Amino acid sequence: MTAMKAHERDFRFGFTLGTHHSRQDLVDTCRRAEAYGFDAAGGVDHLGPNRTSPLLAAMAAAYACEHLRVGSYVLNVGFWNPSVLARDVATLMRLTDGRLELGLGTGLLKYQFDDAGFEFQSFQQRHERVAETIDKVAELLAVEPGVSMPPLLIGSGGERMIRLAAERADIFSLGGRLQVAGQPPATLRLKTAAETDERVKFFCSVAGDRVDEIERNAFILGVYITDDRRKAAEQAMEDFGAYLTMEEMLECPFLFMGTEEEIARQVIESRERYGFSYFTVQRPHMDLLGPAIKLVRSLV
Repeated sequence: MTAMKAHERDFRFGFTLGTHHSRQDLVDTCRRAEAYGFDAAGGVDHLGPNRTSPLLAAMAAAYACEHLRVGSYVLNVGFWNPSVLARDVATLMRLTDGRLELGLGTGLLKYQFDDAGFEFQSFQQRHERVAETIDKVAELLAVEPGVSMPPLLIGSGGERMIRLAAERADIFSLGGRLQVAGQPPATLRLKTAAETDERVKFFCSVAGDRVDEIERNAFILGVYITDDRRKAAEQAMEDFGAYLTMEEMLECPFLFMGTEEEIARQVIESRERYGFSYFTVQRPHMDLLGPAIKLVRSLV
């Protein structure tokens, strides 16, 4: 069977689960998302008592709805022992009827590692740990009766992780932020359209024969429903820092701005330009994007 080219893939939409403070809150969120037409819900991996366990949240989401795929978006592998992770992945694969998507990343927020007593290794070491974790989890699941490796999403932006995604991932997720040059670590800005073009071009070059087998995901960092896109771009400059020009903000592929119809067309254009067919938003933006999903699917 010939692999489907990026611009031919069906659209998928996901959201991050964030922190729910009651079972009913999570149930209501997931059922509303399913009614909008979302396809996937992913737990986020931040530490602290006011946070939610990503895999426990994924399990709860699976029980709250009938069709959503669930998983992690994404796990910080520095927090996880591969054997423990393999056990939890096998459990989720069994108890969700295989609806799991496993997202892995290097981790970015040093203070969370420090606060929990985890070593915050160099980027190269964190990259190597992601690769080693994939190998170990796959090895352990291979001997587990009736359990297979779930679809693997690798969140990446730098060249090393893009190469790993090109080699190993089922889903390549491109982050929308870059480190601001000359600023302290984790001082971030949005990627421009031109920078996204370059990252996607690099991914395609290193993916080689696998390029059409790998689904491309974009993490959408802001959704602004408005009939004045320039005013929304001004707000985005306040929200994300004025590192980009007005025109760069308006063209940024990691922001959805406009009326529902304008956003639907932005989604379609993003698939044509970058090959993104899978879009994930943060939980606070789920209800903002939701009404545009059916419109997207009606236009293609």
